[in-house]
Amino acid sequence: MERNNHMETPRYIVITGGARGIGRAVAEAFVKNGDRVLLISRTLDELKKAKTELGSAVFIYDGDVSNPKDIKAIRAFIETTWQGHFDVLVNAAGIYGPIGPLEDNDFEKWMQTIAINFLGTVAMCQLAIPFMKKGGGGRIVNFSGGGDGALPNFTAYSASKRAVVGFTESLSAELKEYNIFVNAIAPGAVNTKFLDDLLAAGPDKVGKEIWERSVKQNQDGGQSPDKAAELIVWLASPEASGITGKYLSAVWDNYRDFPNHLEEIANSEIYNLRRVKPEDRGKNWRK
Repeated sequence: MERNNHMETPRYIVITGGARGIGRAVAEAFVKNGDRVLLISRTLDELKKAKTELGSAVFIYDGDVSNPKDIKAIRAFIETTWQGHFDVLVNAAGIYGPIGPLEDNDFEKWMQTIAINFLGTVAMCQLAIPFMKKGGGGRIVNFSGGGDGALPNFTAYSASKRAVVGFTESLSAELKEYNIFVNAIAPGAVNTKFLDDLLAAGPDKVGKEIWERSVKQNQDGGQSPDKAAELIVWLASPEASGITGKYLSAVWDNYRDFPNHLEEIANSEIYNLRRVKPEDRGKNWRK
């Protein structure tokens, strides 16, 4: 049985943004599953804490996925320390970037948001593909919460996540024949540093609707990060074989039932973003 049929452990997992929040919960889930995990983050103290708490199965790298030098160093680590083994990539690294009306945004911070959230995701996928092809397959999960609707006052973040959704679908079509399945997920409204940054920005920058919703989320405790972790572990399992190019919700989608509808999901636009035409809503505007 080949190692990369995703039925044997330890598998080799790389998680960007893995030192805290949802990425940290994902790391813990894979460690409990018997896998080896490389956590990548720009926060060294939190990386060290995660390694201490999660144990010897965890490796850490203090780096920035938008920095080409760090990407080269990560590639070298996988080639040497892991002998080229790379089964699952989870791209969880991200920032909100500038909050407030576009006209008031610092454009350098706007570009940084695209660099980390989108180009960092692209760079890590590009890094992973040769290893996964050589190993006979792999799984890639890209975080894209906020990539499916309007987010006024968060234009950099929204644009970066919408880009990730489109990139994910296109890349999945490239890689399906190599048994590499690529999906994007919306992890849900989890109380992480993202929420802290949003609340710190204040209602004037955030906007009334999102501010009120965020205050309530903070009071209620938000969604558990374990929901996203469970979805990602499932996407890395044999049960999810064939699910690719989709945009999935950790909170709302009954993904464990997907194998019963695999052909319909694979051959349709279900769980994809599309342009909605009048005919799709039962309207005939053609005269």
